[in-house]
Amino acid sequence: MNRSLSVALKYGLFIAGSLIAYFLILRLFDLHNNAWLRMSNGLFMAAGIYFSIKYYKLKYKSEFTYVDGFKTGLVTGFIATSVFIVFMAIYMFHLDKEFAQTILERWFDDTNQGAGLLIIIILIEGLASTAVLTLTCMQIFKKSNHVGQQEKLVDNKSNDKQLN
Repeated sequence: MNRSLSVALKYGLFIAGSLIAYFLILRLFDLHNNAWLRMSNGLFMAAGIYFSIKYYKLKYKSEFTYVDGFKTGLVTGFIATSVFIVFMAIYMFHLDKEFAQTILERWFDDTNQGAGLLIIIILIEGLASTAVLTLTCMQIFKKSNHVGQQEKLVDNKSNDKQLN
């Protein structure tokens, strides 16, 4: 199996499990209809993508490239989003049909929209946050060429002092 895919699968399923557990906890306290609490989903996604890239970099130190880290983050988020969408589709279409209608009534005046619209919104939110969070995390994990230049500068100053 592709190295990046194995890491992404592990962390993507972890993120999806966290999102599902968080949703079910909100459901337990009857807070699942509050759309503002969904903002916390970004924290789960950010942590999962961060740790997936970090794990990949630690595991494949010398072979780590920006593209590998970026790919790992994107695939992690895509897997998490896909699994969470499947869960939400089952929940909205089979377990709690009023949930989608309640959310849609708060967002739109015309409530003739179906639960499919919520699935599309979750997909867009998941993929957009995946792209942004992956780019953000890669700023932390990318190899910087500037550090090496600074080390050479310090070495040159040391050599100059020794010559004088």
